Amino acid sequence: MSLIAVVELDHPDLALTPTIRSVDASIQVVSHTATDPETGMFFFLVESDSFPTFEATLDSDHTVEESMLVAEASSTRIYRLRHTPGTKLISPTTTQMGGLMLEAESTATGWSVRMQLPDRRTLGTLWEYCDQEGIEFDIDHIYSLDEFSVDDGVGLTDAQRETLVTAYEAGYFEEPRGTSLQELADDLDISPTAVGGRIRRGTSRLIARTLIEDE
Repeated sequence: MSLIAVVELDHPDLALTPTIRSVDASIQVVSHTATDPETGMFFFLVESDSFPTFEATLDSDHTVEESMLVAEASSTRIYRLRHTPGTKLISPTTTQMGGLMLEAESTATGWSVRMQLPDRRTLGTLWEYCDQEGIEFDIDHIYSLDEFSVDDGVGLTDAQRETLVTAYEAGYFEEPRGTSLQELADDLDISPTAVGGRIRRGTSRLIARTLIEDE
């Protein structure tokens, strides 16, 4: 029986960690490209209020060998990156163990990843690998699956669900608002930009799945 694990990862040499710690941006791995250990190229969806600042920080990030902007909108861009040889990555190892990286999103200091693994033994082996590499590996929660599933039926990721529920309970959607993006960011230990991105993407998915009828 496979399982889903949500894990917090932290190490100064993890992909894009120097940038994550330096700028206010929400960064997500484009998941369908993240599990291919052969290409050496990774795609990231970035939300930021200042892309010149983000790109300047990216240029000095010791985990980035080369970068290219491949798509852009007003507050969202997609970048293709190649990492330096010393960059620590867990997606290739996860793939080799028969796992799937379902989601990876930046936190205040590192990454929150959601992965599907064959069993608890594989999770233990992955933990041992991270321990050997000096990567902080904190399990948020795990649960078993009777069958393959990548979302909760309405398309929300764990991070989006947590953010929306936290915002709702804190009165963010009330008038006047009972809390701010900064206060939510402090509670969730992510940046205000990341909070806003999760709320926008989560709300959009809820509307698409519950209010918009299929053609």
